[in-house]
Amino acid sequence: MPERCSNCNTKYKIEPSFFYGAMYVSYAVGIAFATAAFVISYWMIGLSRLNSFFIIILTLVLFLPIITRISRNIWINGFFTYDKTKV
Repeated sequence: MPERCSNCNTKYKIEPSFFYGAMYVSYAVGIAFATAAFVISYWMIGLSRLNSFFIIILTLVLFLPIITRISRNIWINGFFTYDKTKV
């Protein structure tokens, strides 16, 4: 596999620091998911705080792959742009 793209010269291997940045974004996205789970379970459904806490934990565990993917996409879009005409 080539080290860089022949069309746009983008380096294929991302540095480890990329994943540190995505980790910070993942924290914010996780807080958004947890807040949404709390609002839905506590305010809309009317569960107790303890049950809402368990719903938050369940939500974060179930949506972990989605949260990871979203956070990496948010973080990488800050550094690279996608141009459909170059593909």
